[in-house]
Amino acid sequence: MVSFTRRAAAAILLACAAGTTFAADAPQVKFSTTAGDIVVEVYPDKAPKTAENFLQYVRDRHYDGTVFHRVIDNFMIQGGGMDRSMVEKKTRAPVAHEGREAYAKGLKNETGTLAMARTADPESASAQFYINVNNNVFLDPKGNNPGYTVFGRVVSGMEVVNKIKGVQTGRGDVPLQPVVITSATLVK
Repeated sequence: MVSFTRRAAAAILLACAAGTTFAADAPQVKFSTTAGDIVVEVYPDKAPKTAENFLQYVRDRHYDGTVFHRVIDNFMIQGGGMDRSMVEKKTRAPVAHEGREAYAKGLKNETGTLAMARTADPESASAQFYINVNNNVFLDPKGNNPGYTVFGRVVSGMEVVNKIKGVQTGRGDVPLQPVVITSATLVK
């Protein structure tokens, strides 16, 4: 019995260490915004196509000059697709939906997580993303609901996210004063 307990403890310790090692190796992106800096890490091991899609948009400088164009307090802040004039930027073809796979690996629409925005079509996500400012379990894939693909988490700058979520908005949940992503850079 003692041997089994030691093996179980060792397995748990190894699993925890593996998770910590991955988090330490996760790519990180810094969003410099007019409201402050936000750093997110993305998880290619949990949502590989989605993470690579997002990182390629970062490398292509696609997010530079875009705005958080949809802000709903107690829900989410959405960006990555519109310029300051609310003109949608051209994107590549949509990325394959990985919501169920990422969810099965532990990624949920919880406060501070990063997910792909899309239309009603689960296969329509391209460049736009959102950051959850609340636990939005209804966005997780369950039953017939395909959900949304979570692929990262805010690791620094949640106070900036909270500042953005509180901005005054007008029609269409568009901030009255633009919150601009001046740059998005891979920092790790």
